[in-house]
Amino acid sequence: MPGPETSQRGLARVLVVGAGAMGSQIAMVFALAGHDVILQDITESGLATARNQLEERMDATVAKGRMTAGTARQALNRLTCTTDLGEAASSADFVIEAATEKLAIKQHIFAELDRLAPPHAILATNSSTLGSSKVAKVTRRPGQVCNVHFFNPALVMKCVEVVRHPETTQATVDTVMELVRTIGKQPVLLSREIPGFVANRLMGVLRDEALSLLDAGIASTEDIDTAAKTALGHPMGPFELMDLVGIDVNCMIAEATYAETGNPTDLPHPMIREMYEAGRLGRKSGKGWYDYETPQDDRIHKTGTTL
Repeated sequence: MPGPETSQRGLARVLVVGAGAMGSQIAMVFALAGHDVILQDITESGLATARNQLEERMDATVAKGRMTAGTARQALNRLTCTTDLGEAASSADFVIEAATEKLAIKQHIFAELDRLAPPHAILATNSSTLGSSKVAKVTRRPGQVCNVHFFNPALVMKCVEVVRHPETTQATVDTVMELVRTIGKQPVLLSREIPGFVANRLMGVLRDEALSLLDAGIASTEDIDTAAKTALGHPMGPFELMDLVGIDVNCMIAEATYAETGNPTDLPHPMIREMYEAGRLGRKSGKGWYDYETPQDDRIHKTGTTL
C-alpha cells in the first residue's frame, strides 16, 4: 500500500458518507494509504457493522501474510466513525458520498456538505449511474464536484472511474486523478457524463446477452459462467457477478439508468425483476442465481467485480 504522502497536496483528511459495503471499504482504502478518515452514517448500528466487517477483513489479510498486524492496526486507528455529519465535514479536504442511488437523497447530502465542508474541499460521488452535474447544481462549488467511482470490492479492485461534468475544473480533475494514484488505484477519466460510465456499460452488454441466452434455453447459468471464465478470462461469470453485487442493486441501477435515458431497453430484465420481487437477492439473501445455503455453492471468490 502507498504511504501517507498525500497530506502535502492538501487532501489529508477524507470523509466518506455512507457506511455500506462500498463506503466502508472506500474508507479503509484511504486509511491504508495513510489518510485520516471519517466514516459517517445515519445509524450507529450501520457504523458498528461496518467497523466489525473491516476488522474481520484486516484480520484475514494479516492471516494470509499480505499485511502486518501493525500496518492493519495503524490503518484502523486512522479510521473514525460518527453519525454527526456536521462535525465530520467541518475539517474534510476530500469528501466522497456512497449513499443509496436515489437522486433526492444525494442532492440533500450534497447541499449539506456544501454548507458544512471547508470552501477548499472537493466533493465527490461514488455513484455508478448518476452524473455529478445533478448534485453539483445544489452546491455553490460545482467546479469542485465530480464522480469518483470505485468498484466492488473496493479493497481489491484497482479501477476508479473519474467523471467530470461540464463545470468541473481542470484543477479538480488533476487533483483527483493524482489522489487516486496515490492510494494505489488506477484512474480512468471520462471527459463527459454518460449513464453507466465505461466498465458497467461493457459489463451490462455481457449481462444482458447472458440473460438472453438463459431465457432462450441456450445454456445454463453454470455453463454461461464457465464460458465467461474459461474462454474470456473473467474472474467470475455474469450470473456469479450479479449474485455478488446483489439482484436488488442490479435492479436499482437499471431503474436509475432508465430514469436517465428514457430508453426501455435500460429497464431491469424481466428475470431480474422477478427474482428481486421474490426476494432472491444473491449472496446476501442466500439465494440468487445460485443457492448459497450449502457449502458446495459458496464458490464465488471476491477477486473482481463491477458496480
